[in-house]
Amino acid sequence: MGVGFALMWASAFTTTRMIVTEAPPLLSLALRFALSGGIGILIALAMGETWRKLTPGQWRAVVILGLCQNALYLGLNWVAMQWIEAGLASIIAATMPLMVAFLGWSVLGERLRPMGIAGLLLGLVGVSIIMGVRLQGGSDPVGIAMGFLAALALAIAALTVRGASGSGNVMMVVGLQMLVGSISLAVIGPFFESWQVTVTPRLAWAFAYTVFVPGLAATWVWFMLVGRIGAVRAATFHFLSPFFGVTIAALVLGERLGLSDVLGVAIIMAGILAVQLSRAPAPVKRPPPS
Repeated sequence: MGVGFALMWASAFTTTRMIVTEAPPLLSLALRFALSGGIGILIALAMGETWRKLTPGQWRAVVILGLCQNALYLGLNWVAMQWIEAGLASIIAATMPLMVAFLGWSVLGERLRPMGIAGLLLGLVGVSIIMGVRLQGGSDPVGIAMGFLAALALAIAALTVRGASGSGNVMMVVGLQMLVGSISLAVIGPFFESWQVTVTPRLAWAFAYTVFVPGLAATWVWFMLVGRIGAVRAATFHFLSPFFGVTIAALVLGERLGLSDVLGVAIIMAGILAVQLSRAPAPVKRPPPS
């Protein structure tokens, strides 16, 4: 389940790149959220779920995730990917677990073991290697900055929302938070862009894929994964996302990978894994049977 989530989450960057090069990003994303959210709510109702039984924590998750994860994180990413490659965007987004660990440690006073600190430093080294070469190679600095702001928004959402899947009605939460994102972007989008698009087969299938796979399936799997094994252990699977992201972009879009990308991704993956393993609770030692 965890590997499947990482694969679906990482694949979204490739299909997003296809969409934003042919359609306005914010309005396209608002439409995607409206479709995903509406379908998600219908599925939830068919499963017997209802918004009337959502807990206060789940309603908080609906609003915060709708604004931070959908409107800010994905909105900024979709705009940024007009100018930066899908593989690079996936690498930047994969630094989110490192941001969560750093903010939890520096702002919230959460304990971070030496392995976690080493993981943060590894992540910084990996990002520095990739960004240094990419900027020298002409990658757009504004797009890169927007990618990091997007990851920061998602990190803040992850720290703020806890226990959203602990009381059932998971698909209803998924659908409602997408509608919050859709409404937000539908209000903001017309101030920055107009709906000018030529529908092509590539655009159609890429858009449909983002609605059903990263939009519905991956989000539902994530909530279920957190409910089954806990947020810390579930977040460990994020270390696979940089590898999947750059690999899918290279295979589908033909994006080139340099030695610095491969080295940087490997270092970032090691850093993310170290951070997540350091945050996992130590096993309880039981006394030997008498």
